[in-house]
Amino acid sequence: MKRNQPTIHHFARLALLAAGLAWFSQPAAWAQIQSKTGLPVSSSSKQPAPAPKGLAKVEADPEKEDDFYKLISLPVPEDIILEVGGMVTLPDGNLAVCTRRGEVWIVSNPYISGSVRPTYKRFAYGLHEPLGLAYKDGDIYVTQRSEVTRLRDTDQDGRADSYDKMYSWPLSGNYHEYSYGPTFLPNGNMLVTLNVGWSNSLGHGVSLVPWRGWTLEITPDGKMMPFAAGMRSPAGYGMNAAGDFFYTENQGDWVGSGRISQVEKGDFLGNAESLRWTGLPGSPLTIKPQDVPNTGEPLYDVAKQFTALKAPAVWLPHGILGISTSGMLLDNTKGGFGPFENQLFVGDQGQSIVSRVDFEKVKGKYQGVVFPFREGFSSGVLRMVWGHDASMFVGMTSRGWSSTGKELFSLQRVVWTGKMPFEMKTIHAMPDGFEIEFTSPVDQELAADPASYKITGFNYKYHATYGSPVINRAGCPIRGVVVSKDGLKARLVVDSLRLGYIHEITTAGIRSTTGRTLLHNVGYYTLNNIPDGEKLAVAALPAKHDHAGMMTASTSAAPPVGRKTPGSKAVPAKPTGVVKTAGKAMVKRVTEMPASWGEPDYTINMGTKPGLKFSTEQFQVKAGSKVRVVFNNEDDMLHNFVVVTPGSAVQVGELAMKLGLEGQEKNYIPQTDKVLYHTNLLQPNTNESIYFIAPEKPGDYMYECSVPGHFYVMQGTMKVVK
Repeated sequence: MKRNQPTIHHFARLALLAAGLAWFSQPAAWAQIQSKTGLPVSSSSKQPAPAPKGLAKVEADPEKEDDFYKLISLPVPEDIILEVGGMVTLPDGNLAVCTRRGEVWIVSNPYISGSVRPTYKRFAYGLHEPLGLAYKDGDIYVTQRSEVTRLRDTDQDGRADSYDKMYSWPLSGNYHEYSYGPTFLPNGNMLVTLNVGWSNSLGHGVSLVPWRGWTLEITPDGKMMPFAAGMRSPAGYGMNAAGDFFYTENQGDWVGSGRISQVEKGDFLGNAESLRWTGLPGSPLTIKPQDVPNTGEPLYDVAKQFTALKAPAVWLPHGILGISTSGMLLDNTKGGFGPFENQLFVGDQGQSIVSRVDFEKVKGKYQGVVFPFREGFSSGVLRMVWGHDASMFVGMTSRGWSSTGKELFSLQRVVWTGKMPFEMKTIHAMPDGFEIEFTSPVDQELAADPASYKITGFNYKYHATYGSPVINRAGCPIRGVVVSKDGLKARLVVDSLRLGYIHEITTAGIRSTTGRTLLHNVGYYTLNNIPDGEKLAVAALPAKHDHAGMMTASTSAAPPVGRKTPGSKAVPAKPTGVVKTAGKAMVKRVTEMPASWGEPDYTINMGTKPGLKFSTEQFQVKAGSKVRVVFNNEDDMLHNFVVVTPGSAVQVGELAMKLGLEGQEKNYIPQTDKVLYHTNLLQPNTNESIYFIAPEKPGDYMYECSVPGHFYVMQGTMKVVK
């Protein structure tokens, strides 16, 4: 994701050197600059809003995340496989880290003070893939697949002497039955969250044993009370500043995209599989899986009729701010980590990023906004904790859950440099739109121009199918803007807002009073309620047809294309795209064998393997031969199969990421000659065949899954020989 674009001043200085101040002062010159920069034009003067006074104030280079938040990698001994599943900071400032290999390590001197390197001492071992860790009253608590265990060092030698079961739950043996936690409540009880399993034959999540897909409350004396249902993959968990419990969810069946929800006792959060156990003693719910509507409408709209369903507080757009939402961390550093006190930082395992979330309560319900924060972590982000110096420790793992970060595991530290980033600090819902708060004063004239902003509303389907494309995408006209006297707030009066929808708010035209561009100029606000209060008196804009929005609305609701395995429905596929091979035009996606072929020269059966891998890493065909590829998506997530020109796999994947809200709708296939042949985006347990003529030029042609985050690792080679 490109974070910073050149400001108008970069082009202005080039113009001054080329033609002098006289040319620069002409309206035609401003028009040419505008065409290059995309800077908005004032509706009153038809001239670009003036740049901040004094070109000397403009920085020579765009600001980067690293200017404000440094990443420092902690060295890990070669004989320790630190696949982080959970972390906690101990009272002495050391870290306790549990690993997916079943060990708990104590990391001393994690701050790397002076010349002393961190040291690692094994505290416990023999656990079953622990994915959560907590500390209370001198003991370490760890959540294994089947139980919460208390680890106690009775003789104070730095090693656990007793492994005490606090509570256990059944396992079916399904590989997808992960368990997370615990989180301690003020009353001393613990909350744990349990994954559902996964069935490749059914192509959706399954709750094969009691309480899979639930949050459980466990007392210190080992009693369990079912707390809430409807989780799919609740990998992140924790409290906000008000002490309310939240969890993060991963895209999948019944989950159109990653999201964050408040969890209260008796809640149903959306995944129907967990409801198989509502008849057991202690269940606070009585609804059954068959009661859940499977209409494909937005979740918020379904919840208005099916009132047992709870809408999330914040959605994270898939492929933009995440593909595998993970741990969460409240900023309680009181300014020690920058200007984001009481906000939440949320990790993403697949995209190796951390995002920033701010909640607000409107009419008794949570909603809020998510922003990009920091990318470039060396492995898949799973856990974050605060050090005693207000730096953030980030624990990572990648094995089997491949990520954009190349390392199999990592432990990094995020340190604020003390320099104030120019950011949207938060966004609040208003009775007639939104109010954006900035970390530094903005240029008043630019910030008052509605053309400096763009707002787009969109949503996802709530259905049993895996994930969802973006649906019902449409623009939200901005009727006016009022900027506060101190330049720290801009209130936008906005039309066409929709409840339950995510609103992409971009601020590309904003500059600070010193000419700085925003470090991140986009936020995604989930609007569950509109607050009461006084509306601003702003004249309505004349009606205008949103042709792009209408086109999107008509196409984005189309069902996913691909041949299902026997017993499932199929949607007829149409040829798409054109590529030239040996001077002849050929469609990039052909799903019926051409009648002139007779038989293919090669039939390649291509499947998937866990860990974002194709079943076949390489195959060979002759130049100009007739090729049939049968792509079987046997994984538990969405994939496509894309053949690209030699050496262009990452470039094509990055172009697919830039599709943004249109990505899934367009099957993550960007418009580029580097894409030669492709399938559509396939649901789990579906397949599609494509037919193509191999390139005439021999070489190593790559194939990949171009889904954001996948393309970095999910690649193979089609060797074309003479």
